[in-house]
Amino acid sequence: MTAVLLGADAESGWPGELEAVLLETADSVADVEASARRAVEIASDAPLPGSGQTRRLWEILASLGALDLTTARVIEPHLDAMAIFAEAGTTAPSGTWGVFAAEGPGVRVDATERDGGWVLDGIKPWCSLAGILSNALVTAHTPAGRRLFAIDLHDDGVVVESGTWVARGLSHVTSESIELTSVPARSVGEDGWYLSRPGFAWGGAGVAAIWFGASVALARSLYDALGRREPDQIGLALLGSVDRELTGCRALLAAAADEVDAGSDAPAILAQRVRSTAARTAEHTLSAVAHALGPGPLATDEEHARRVADLELYVRQDHAERDLARLGTKLLERQELPW
Repeated sequence: MTAVLLGADAESGWPGELEAVLLETADSVADVEASARRAVEIASDAPLPGSGQTRRLWEILASLGALDLTTARVIEPHLDAMAIFAEAGTTAPSGTWGVFAAEGPGVRVDATERDGGWVLDGIKPWCSLAGILSNALVTAHTPAGRRLFAIDLHDDGVVVESGTWVARGLSHVTSESIELTSVPARSVGEDGWYLSRPGFAWGGAGVAAIWFGASVALARSLYDALGRREPDQIGLALLGSVDRELTGCRALLAAAADEVDAGSDAPAILAQRVRSTAARTAEHTLSAVAHALGPGPLATDEEHARRVADLELYVRQDHAERDLARLGTKLLERQELPW
């Protein structure tokens, strides 16, 4: 069973429903255009974070991560965009959506009011699938701060820089810069809203659910491999260590989902705990599986080799010790003993 659950009631019928979604989505594996189209269909059925069904949403994301990280990497931003529109209280336009909020040294996008609307000019880095998606939510600088805008990626003023993506992991999910010249844009929220809203934290935690799902898929490969032979003490110890990490991460995700639905008073802290824990789980699982299985599956099992390469790159969205330092800072700022 591909589905990755966070403790949902087995009598609810949800696991079977999720399995059907995954079987349909499997046709999109490694086909980013098909995955983008599938994202629109999944988004119509997926719950929003904080809607009372966050655990179910994160099960979808975790299960996509276990299925195929290319597919998950395409679908997750579209789900995030739909959640952003909902949080802004506006109807989500049709199309396939990305969220381009990264900044880079020496480049920026400026937003200017013109003729009763907005236009964007500048260079935005790290724009995944900009040449395939139809639309994007883009952060840009205004005279008063930074604001989120919706744009049409097919506008004549959008130029996608191509040929710079050389990654071995997520090789089909190209992430390149776009140059914007007088591109019409629709404001989504006020200055500062995008980063300060609770949904910013929930989106980051949803990505962590994908990392967890991919870790589960690797752990299942380890379990199956050890079951086909008489494992030695080292193999058993590695399996036990993976179980420890996965079980702890799954419990945290389930508890965090319930806290999101209850209205967490510290969303940034909660989300960072989830992200850092899921990243550590992924890194430990990658290492343990490599130590237990050796080079064989990396050299001869295309699905396993791709999953390892994809997860190693994907999990680097976590900033490791820098994110832990931010977590520590936020804990001290609250002046409330957390344990």
